[in-house]
Amino acid sequence: MLSHDRVWAAIDALAERHSLSASGLAKRAGLDSTAFNKSKRASADGRPRWPSTESLAKVIEATNSSLDEFLGLVEGRRPKEDRPAAQSSRVPLLGFAQAGAGGFFDDAGFPAGQGWDLIELPTRTTENAYALQVQGDSMLPLYRNGDVLIVEPGATIRRGDRVVVKTHSGEVMAKVLARRNADGIELVSINPEHPDRSLSIDEVDWLARIVWASQ
Repeated sequence: MLSHDRVWAAIDALAERHSLSASGLAKRAGLDSTAFNKSKRASADGRPRWPSTESLAKVIEATNSSLDEFLGLVEGRRPKEDRPAAQSSRVPLLGFAQAGAGGFFDDAGFPAGQGWDLIELPTRTTENAYALQVQGDSMLPLYRNGDVLIVEPGATIRRGDRVVVKTHSGEVMAKVLARRNADGIELVSINPEHPDRSLSIDEVDWLARIVWASQ
């Protein structure tokens, strides 16, 4: 039965399925963060207040769900095994400028120390992955200011991969790996207005592959 309580319960269930609060689900859908608050589910005189069809459509799209899946939640049906819910991850987040400072990484380039923010991503990542937020225009046209790059230490790196490199001097850069050998690495700049780089092995603190980007 399509009741007021069941519709709101389905919204809560959809949020929980994606590891979100009702407020987090609203924000992901581009709505006001208070749109799904408990206080918004009834008017001042106590009459039931229903979510709009536009809000429901935005929620379904933002969670990569379908109308049938949402109706299944309304009706209390279990999701089909061949149609799992979209997964999300929370990973540590730093700006590129912060990443150059000491104390945020261990010797192998894995996240360490304090001062990290957390960001939720609409994709699964490994437990060691972290996010770097692009600052400035040095990575145009591929990455813009504010884009988030997911970096995975320990992932296999091949020629042509996009990588993040940290030098012992504290410089952090995103480039394309052109060549790598026992003596060092050669990097091609993503932005053609910035120079390519050649680094000796003694200059490189760590090197990690970019596995995903929000754009």
